[in-house]
Amino acid sequence: MRDRRGRGRRGPLVLPGPLSPGGVPTSRSRSEVFDAVVLDVVADLEAHWEAELRGVEFGVEEVPLLPTGWRPAHVPLATVVRATGTTPARIVAFRLPVQQRATGRADLERLVRAALVERVAELLGRDPDDVDPPR
Repeated sequence: MRDRRGRGRRGPLVLPGPLSPGGVPTSRSRSEVFDAVVLDVVADLEAHWEAELRGVEFGVEEVPLLPTGWRPAHVPLATVVRATGTTPARIVAFRLPVQQRATGRADLERLVRAALVERVAELLGRDPDDVDPPR
C-alpha cells in the first residue's frame, strides 16, 4: 500500500469493492485536523459575536513571518491584521507553532481556542474572559 511514483494509494484496501463501494476512508493529515479545529472555534465565536465579527476574515498560515530581532522564546500562535481602506480585518492562526506546543487533540483545541479568543478580544477591545467566558 505504498505511494509508488506519486500516483496515490492503491490496492484492495483503498479501491472500491463489494464491501466498500466508496473505498476505505483515509485518515486526515495534521494540517486538515488543524483546519477543522480552527473552523470549529471560529464557528463558535461567530455564533456569539456575529455582529462584531461580520466582515472579519479568519485564516491559517504555516508559520509567522518574524522580524530579524525576534526572541526564540516568543513565537506567536495567532495575529491580528487590522482593517485598512479596502482590506478587511484578518485573524490568522499559525499551524506549526500551535502543533509543536500541543500534546494531543484536546490540547490542540485548547490552544487554538485560547489563541483565537485572545486575538478576537484584541480586535474588539474587550477582555478575553468577556469574549469566551470560562466554563
